[in-house]
Amino acid sequence: MFLQHAITLTQQLEYFKEYQAKLAKVAGSTKSASITKDALYVLSAGSGDFLQNYYVNPLLNHAYTPDQYGSFLIDTFTNFVKNLYGLGARKIGVTSLPPLGCVPLARALFGYHEKGCISRFNTDAQQFNKKLNAAAANLQKQHPGLKIVVFDIFKALYDIVKSPSNYGFVEATKGCCGTGTVETTAFLCNPKAPGTCSNASQYVFWDSVHPSQAANQVLADALIVQGIALI
Repeated sequence: MFLQHAITLTQQLEYFKEYQAKLAKVAGSTKSASITKDALYVLSAGSGDFLQNYYVNPLLNHAYTPDQYGSFLIDTFTNFVKNLYGLGARKIGVTSLPPLGCVPLARALFGYHEKGCISRFNTDAQQFNKKLNAAAANLQKQHPGLKIVVFDIFKALYDIVKSPSNYGFVEATKGCCGTGTVETTAFLCNPKAPGTCSNASQYVFWDSVHPSQAANQVLADALIVQGIALI
């Protein structure tokens, strides 16, 4: 699993290099370098790795503690940012882990004995986010001209889940596309799929792991201030 994760990131860097080469042909090398430098790069760190890999894979969760697995992910993130920096990126935003224990997938698979959000998953997320903030601060110190901001998704989404009515939502425990017992995602979730709700804007989550469009708008509004430092 670790090797597969590393290959995926390597492929992303290769795609970025291909984009840069094409951009240079169109805009010229000087303009291309300026575009790369001034662009804003937004990264997501860890959500899928924990929810759809670590927690459901006994080979991983028996061999590594959440803290150890988080440290591996931080090392991978750090190396990825260093490579991006080497390719000319200077403005990077990265989203923290959300409250993993409040996500419908986690509740459906692991919350049968616990009412509400799964506290240990949320604790894992908070510990990871501390590592992420420390790694981001070190990267910025070590690389001249680098601006990197961690967007705190945890608090913003947790507030919505705990008090959904304050934000105009009715349902925060299951996805619009899902039952609360069996949660789905990807190709099984679309507006025409059987069981999909007719009022997605009232749901905090669209499917088993992703916030709805309405929730994403609330999150975006909450995080705008955090991103000002990158402009």
